[in-house]
Amino acid sequence: MRRFVAITIAAIVIAPLVGLILWSGARSWPYPDLLPAEGTTRGLDLVTSSGSWEALVTSVVIATSVAILSSIIGLPAGRVIGLHRFRGRRLVQLCLIAPVIVPGIAVTLGLQVFFIRWGLSESILGVVLVQLVLTVPYAATILGAAFEGFDVDLERQARVLGAGAWRATTLVTVPVLAPALAASALLTFLISWSEYILTLLIGGGQVQTLPLMLFAAIGSSDSTAAAALGLLVVAPPVLLVVLISRLLRGRAGLLIGMVRS
Repeated sequence: MRRFVAITIAAIVIAPLVGLILWSGARSWPYPDLLPAEGTTRGLDLVTSSGSWEALVTSVVIATSVAILSSIIGLPAGRVIGLHRFRGRRLVQLCLIAPVIVPGIAVTLGLQVFFIRWGLSESILGVVLVQLVLTVPYAATILGAAFEGFDVDLERQARVLGAGAWRATTLVTVPVLAPALAASALLTFLISWSEYILTLLIGGGQVQTLPLMLFAAIGSSDSTAAAALGLLVVAPPVLLVVLISRLLRGRAGLLIGMVRS
């Protein structure tokens, strides 16, 4: 039964990619033909071009930076939300998720003026910073939920044994919350990876990422280019999800083995 469910889920995930693969190698695919009428290597040439690889590197740098910074900022914010009960806690939570509730384009238009004055527009740094507005609330929420089940006595024991605040955090808190940190980093990476509006407005068209190239191909009704770029956009997140799931599974197995021993 479990294998059947896994195969079904895999089929649902892979099925849309089959169409992309066929379109990326199709010169024309008139309706109602089941398969493309003519083939072409234009899609392959596009994804292997220097422009596509530069956009890929830019997207990876931005998404990785956003994931790391969001988790770093979200860790202390999540600690406060998860471990402490204080007056105004709900207000703090509301302020955290406010950028998510308000349409992103409205937030970005308001911030764009400041980014231009500070010289951060049309730069990778500016794109990373503006995406933090959208991703930090998710990171803080995930880590806040993780901290609600965190045993503070573990840190106290480490402090009693001579560890400072920094060592207690890095050697105790971070390892215990590793699954939540991985989930936070993964989610914020995926949000940043697919972000279009914030990158376009703050990047000013000078910061070229894969989603910008993909939407440009879609806007020009170039199905072959859109399909080829779509496959390139999909590949890194899928690989990252598989990698993190394997790492977490291995960590869970290690913890179970330690408990049994």
